[in-house]
Amino acid sequence: MELPEPPWRTGARKPVRQPLSRDKIVDTALGLLEKEGLEALSMRRVAQALNTGPASLYAHVRNRDELCELMFDRILGEVDLPEPDPARWREQLKELCFGQVKAMIAYPGIATVVMNAMIPLGPNALRHGEAMLAILRAGGLSESQAAWAFDALSLYGKAYAVEVTSWRDGSAEEMAERGRQMAEYMQSLPPGTFPNLMAVGPLFSAQTAHERFEFAIDTFIAGLDTLRK
Repeated sequence: MELPEPPWRTGARKPVRQPLSRDKIVDTALGLLEKEGLEALSMRRVAQALNTGPASLYAHVRNRDELCELMFDRILGEVDLPEPDPARWREQLKELCFGQVKAMIAYPGIATVVMNAMIPLGPNALRHGEAMLAILRAGGLSESQAAWAFDALSLYGKAYAVEVTSWRDGSAEEMAERGRQMAEYMQSLPPGTFPNLMAVGPLFSAQTAHERFEFAIDTFIAGLDTLRK
């Protein structure tokens, strides 16, 4: 049986610090994002979690924006990418959109960062772009049609993830209160004012978010179907 080092030996009292790496920094940042949310995520907080100083992180990551892009790329790596099948392109496109959104929602706030940043480029982001374009092309869309569809679906998926995150974090109560105030205001107007808005108001809530997203994706794919060669 191997005995522990006695306390008088050099290094016995202090564990050896593991060398920093970009992957370790990203892993730590993702863990903090899950536990503490985007507002708590900073280079200083990540360094603190790694028991080091912020300066040591900059040897691997340029700044917080780059860290968020690396995190987003890591998240995309959790989504399976299908081999394009012309017979199943509609289902594959829908599954890929839902997979991307599910991954973003699992890490609250990451979609907001990516929406506000430059176009994120990384191995997984490029793989996702290639996969979606390949599915669209397999479905019979032209090069330009596939490009515009890819752009629109990517933007909508991120926007939807931002909305779901806002419902789930601390702003949900604020949004609900604003909704209540809007309903009271509109009900105070003369009868017949904005009848359509009054009718559909209850359809917009956290409970209908998934249904609304699925409707939008199905409608978009149906529109793409009419453009195919």
